Amino acid sequence: MDAFHYCETLVRAADKVRFLSSLFVPAEQRKALFALYAFNVEITRVSELIREPLAGEIRLQWWRDLLAAGARGEAEANPVAAALVAAKTQYNLPAGELQIMIEARRFDLYDEPMQSIDQLEQYAKSVSSTLIGLAARVLVGRGDATMSAMTDHAGIAYAIAGLLKAFPIHARRRQIYLPHEVIERHGLTVIEIIERGAKSGLRAALAELRVLARAHLHKAGRLLPAVPAAAIPALLPVAVVAPTLARMEHRSYDPFVEIDIPSWRRQWLIWRAARKPDRIFSA
Repeated sequence: MDAFHYCETLVRAADKVRFLSSLFVPAEQRKALFALYAFNVEITRVSELIREPLAGEIRLQWWRDLLAAGARGEAEANPVAAALVAAKTQYNLPAGELQIMIEARRFDLYDEPMQSIDQLEQYAKSVSSTLIGLAARVLVGRGDATMSAMTDHAGIAYAIAGLLKAFPIHARRRQIYLPHEVIERHGLTVIEIIERGAKSGLRAALAELRVLARAHLHKAGRLLPAVPAAAIPALLPVAVVAPTLARMEHRSYDPFVEIDIPSWRRQWLIWRAARKPDRIFSA
């Protein structure tokens, strides 16, 4: 199977929102996006596939070494790596940005909470904003300061919404992404959260993070007029953020029960946002 086709298949199965967003991109550029998004799938799921952090560290180090050395031989044996190296070369993607994404994923290997909101935002920026920025670079080349600010805010909002959505899964793994300062502010402990105690305090803590995500979404939306039209597909995955946050604001919301947006609605949200980009940042 062709390396890019392998990436497309992987993204279609593991990251449907980004797969759907990529369909609004010209075919040649779409290949590079599939390579980027497949790479993101690979490093994201490292923590899901290992039992001991050391095994995850070794796997992440493999990706670091590959990018640092441009190891063609090793890349050719891995279709995602081969496609990523090809896309990196064709579009002059900075290896440092890809390394930032890898380094941030080290946090996922351990079960310690974030210490502060600043740390959470930096993590979100590294794993999500960086990816949006790289996708935009494929579509329009290097952006300016406004484009960088836009991708920062959009990516942070996307990542926080994703972490809130995945809260039940992380709690079962005894891994809490709630910043320690937020946990303390609402009179909670990590043990109480894991053992499903103090639910009112937990709801308040999660609500605080939803407010934070919406603030970043609003800031990104204000910068939209300065973004080139060709870069919009890189932002389309963010169209699911506001509806995801809205689902957590229902009275019946239980933080320990997984929620999701039906597939048909995700498709509609992305299609609507592609036609009217300002919808990316609204429910």
